[in-house]
Amino acid sequence: MSAEYLAAHARSLLDPETFWAEAAAGIIWTRRWDRVLDDSQPPFYRWFTGGVLNTCYNAVDRHVERGRGRQTALIYDSPVTGTVRSYTFAELQHHVSTLAGVLAAQDLHKGDRVLIYMPGVPEAVFGMLACARLGLVHSVVFGGFASKELATRIDDAKPRVILTASCGIEAARVIAYKPLLDAAIDLAEHVPERCIVFQRPQCQAALTPGRDLDWATALRDAVPAGCVPVEATDPLYIHYTSGTTGIPKGVVRDNGGHAVALKWAMEHVYSVGPGEVFWAASDIGWTVGHGFIVYGPLLHGATTILYEGKPVGTPDAGAFWRVCEQHGVNVLFTAPTAFRAIKREDPTGEQLTRFNLSRLRLLFLAGERCDPDTLNWAAERLGIPALDHWWQTELGWPALANCAGIGLQPVKPGSPTRAVPGYDIRVLDDEGHELGPDATGNIVIRLPLPPGTLPTLWHDDAGYEKAYLRRFPGYYLTGDAGYRDVDGYFYVMSRIDDIINVAGHRLSTGGLEEVLASHPDVAECAVIGHVDALKGEVPIGFVVLKAGVNRAEPEIAAELVERVRNTIGAFACFKTALVVAGLPKTRSGKILRGTMKKMADGDHFTMPATIEDASVLSAVGERLQAWERNGS
Repeated sequence: MSAEYLAAHARSLLDPETFWAEAAAGIIWTRRWDRVLDDSQPPFYRWFTGGVLNTCYNAVDRHVERGRGRQTALIYDSPVTGTVRSYTFAELQHHVSTLAGVLAAQDLHKGDRVLIYMPGVPEAVFGMLACARLGLVHSVVFGGFASKELATRIDDAKPRVILTASCGIEAARVIAYKPLLDAAIDLAEHVPERCIVFQRPQCQAALTPGRDLDWATALRDAVPAGCVPVEATDPLYIHYTSGTTGIPKGVVRDNGGHAVALKWAMEHVYSVGPGEVFWAASDIGWTVGHGFIVYGPLLHGATTILYEGKPVGTPDAGAFWRVCEQHGVNVLFTAPTAFRAIKREDPTGEQLTRFNLSRLRLLFLAGERCDPDTLNWAAERLGIPALDHWWQTELGWPALANCAGIGLQPVKPGSPTRAVPGYDIRVLDDEGHELGPDATGNIVIRLPLPPGTLPTLWHDDAGYEKAYLRRFPGYYLTGDAGYRDVDGYFYVMSRIDDIINVAGHRLSTGGLEEVLASHPDVAECAVIGHVDALKGEVPIGFVVLKAGVNRAEPEIAAELVERVRNTIGAFACFKTALVVAGLPKTRSGKILRGTMKKMADGDHFTMPATIEDASVLSAVGERLQAWERNGS
């Protein structure tokens, strides 16, 4: 065990104010804080109260002022358009300050909201940083989001201005954004004053006279704007939790704690140095994109990559390796589902041999539970440490990780390792009692949460308390279930709702999935609990096979049933494994287990707003119907 990690974690809990004050020294402050931790109104804790700074200045301008303006800050790599473009810190400063001038010309002031509805193009990054530059609160909504869900976010955030693009590109498909945005504005009660539209050559959007501005035209007349100092506790952005319907939950991120935590994480969790190349293969519409495509790397002075493509299909399963070689990636961060897709298409890792990955030294995986088979496959093929880690939209940066910057710890496949400094993570039973090693329960975090995490929900303190703090007073409820082993390693097995009760036995769907994923023919899988009159619930497995597997489904299903019986036991009552072509997922790669369960149980469900491909869910439904017709 790393002595440096153990000392850092202990100090962060025993003396958090000194610990985070030292971390805050890496940020440029206009005015130093009055208090590091303001605990005067628990459970609402605030960090660096009285401090004043500007996030954009720390992410962009200070690097230019310190002589690093010619260093590459942002690389845009778009296989769907055949475009690769780089921006130095000086060029980034120019683009951001000019766009900030466009926003300032709309008479926007500190605290006003701007909604960003754009694909993964540099202009979206410029928009986020331009908002931060002026003290505006941005809310990025995943490009292509359905009009109804977009309307709820418009009504909740009440943006004065919306930044958008004419279209996004999903593999070979062009998705027009402007009709979706226009429909959302028609549905919304709040009416934005202005929409600024970036026209892409793949699709020209019609502009609404009197409301819409052409992006390029607006830039021509803009006067570059400087950085506006804001309070450390002022909001930087609002991020709406994925899959929300009705009134969405707007996670708030502040300026001060966010900047301190992300810069600290870049060095101490990801072990990235200024000037190195860090690639978070995600989308700016997700918290990963906010924190580790845009803010984290730039705050730390690293080069970041914005990738408009997929792990497979743009053009093949070697896409990631081409990017890593071409841009000299040092540390890669992506979702396990991306590696499952690559493993499915290229199970032997043949594509890897085409590229020189000598500069790639670390792989981090997060966003969906990483089964040991996928982790081991990645580590063996790449020949570098593959490190699972865990966090959430609400937390904003890693909570469980193998902190590579303060001493790598032994890897235990299936575990995201131990709590990151600043986080006091426990496992409680349903009555709030702390559980000992290897006992599955509710994963919680003792308050106060560290800097960079949500201080509340947007204009909804009561909702924040109800959703996260009320169940176990003094703790933040993560909503995940799992356990801690005797070495202090945590295992996040499933959402609390995914613990199934089979004749009195509490089983984690994650544990069952781990067994299915270990089968040599299985590329990825999901397990749900299906209502059973006798046992309460019984598990059903859905498996996607690796490319080239042509064996009969009954033969594979029988092997999977036997594997679960031998590994977990007959009491799991696992008798059904259905082979499907794909698993329904959100655009961030999370499997829609809850929707699949409702479908299996015959309950009413609505199509999730964040679903990547509705046809995959329909195919799963058809497979379930065939299974039921054949006598379950």
